[in-house]
This record gives sequence, structure tokens and C-alpha cells, in this order.
Amino acid sequence: MFAMKQPTATIDTSPSQPATQLVAVEQALISPATSDRLAQTFKAMADPTRVRILHALALAELCVCDLAGLVGISESAVSHQLGLLRALRIVRRRKVGRHVYYALEDEHIRSLIEQGLAHQTHE
Repeated sequence: MFAMKQPTATIDTSPSQPATQLVAVEQALISPATSDRLAQTFKAMADPTRVRILHALALAELCVCDLAGLVGISESAVSHQLGLLRALRIVRRRKVGRHVYYALEDEHIRSLIEQGLAHQTHE
């Protein structure tokens, strides 16, 4: 999804090398455009309803009516949330006849959800 620049060497954090450290950080730092897209992804995932939808989709590909029942909101509200998530390439859809099934766009999104859950349960 977002390519992160990898520094060619470990960044030296010792006080004797502040200029070298600063250059290494500057070279590895993401661009403003990338930081904006990443912030938009996190912003989309900052809503409790969308988190529940995303968690359900991390468990299975589901249609709007099933998501509405699981999350406890109307189909219209689920469709609205899925539209926002699709626009940010967080979820994708697959049409089968009259039914539309939604899934996470890729494993990166699943990993974000899993890492967030692990962080919440870590003591």
C-alpha cells in the first residue's frame, strides 16, 4: 500500500553523531503526500463502527445485509461506511448477481487490525 523508505544502515542515535543521524532520518522520512495518505487510512480506521466492520471483514467476506446485522446498524449506514473505505482502498467489493460481497483490500489492512488488537490486549 505505502512504500516506506528503508534506511541503508541502522540510524546511529549516539550524541556524537547527530549530523549523521539527521541525514539518515531525512533520507528515510516519508514524503508529505505519503504521510497524508497514511493519515487518511488511520483516520478512516479511527471510527468504532468502521473498526467493527473491518474486523468482521478480517474474519470473512460478507455482504452489506450480513454486516448490518453483525454490527447492528442499517444497511444504508453500512453502505455509506463501505463507500468511504472503498474510496481509500481499504476494502474491495465483488459482485455476484444482485449481491455485493466486501473483503479487505489486502493483507496490510488485516495486519493493521491484528496489530491494533494485539496492542489493546498487551499489558
